[in-house]
Amino acid sequence: MLTSKQRAHLRSLANRLDATHQVGKSGVSPELSASVDETLEKRELVKISVLQNSEMDAKSAADTLGGRTRSQVVCVIGSKFVLYRQAKDEKRRHINLPKK
Repeated sequence: MLTSKQRAHLRSLANRLDATHQVGKSGVSPELSASVDETLEKRELVKISVLQNSEMDAKSAADTLGGRTRSQVVCVIGSKFVLYRQAKDEKRRHINLPKK
């Protein structure tokens, strides 16, 4: 579980990120989940946007993808949300969170 200080740190890192994935008309598909899971392992922090034609809102898409990828929802703002999961491989870990 992330503390508010850790969440704030991750939000500041996510500010300069572009959305790497989009939730569209088909919602959260297994292919999208697999792609986000792969990106989380490489980058640890992912920004995703929800398109206007999607039947899902950003909060429900974030909760669904967070559950499927075993990641934590950092924030949901408008039609975008940010997910975080620490990389399993220590060599790929590049985000240092503030201590709890």
